Amino acid sequence: MSVKAVTHINLQGNAREALAFYQSVFGGQMQVVTYKDMGHVQDPADADRVVWGQVAADSGFCVMAFDVPVGTPWNQGDKAFYVSVRGETAQEIASLWEKLAEGSTVLQPIAASQWSALYGMLKDRFGVVWVLDVAAQYNPA
Repeated sequence: MSVKAVTHINLQGNAREALAFYQSVFGGQMQVVTYKDMGHVQDPADADRVVWGQVAADSGFCVMAFDVPVGTPWNQGDKAFYVSVRGETAQEIASLWEKLAEGSTVLQPIAASQWSALYGMLKDRFGVVWVLDVAAQYNPA
C-alpha cells in the first residue's frame, strides 16, 4: 500500500486563482470542480467557487485547494501550516523560489544554511507560507 500526503489549502473565493498561480510555478495539470458542477449550491454566491481543485505535476508536486462556502466562518490563521518543497538541486529550488516570490513577503531570504545548500521561507500573495530547500542527507552527530 502506498500513502501520499497532499497539502489542502482552504481559501475564501480565490482558490481558482491560487491553483492557476501554483500551476504556473510548478507546471502540471489543474483540475477544478465548482459547487455548481457538484450540484451543491446552497448560496448563489458559491456557484462558481471551487469545491475541489488540484494541481498535480509529473515531478510529484501536488496541492489541493477549495473555497470555504459563503457564510461559513473562516480564519486563515497564523502559521497554521507550511507547505514544504524539497528539491534535489539548488538550481531547481532557486527557480521555484523566483516564481513563488512574485507578490510575496519574504520571511527568510533564500540562502545556504547549516542543513541545506539552499533554504528560504516566504508567504505568498494568498497567505500561504512556503518553505523551500535542497534536500540533504541527515547525519546525526
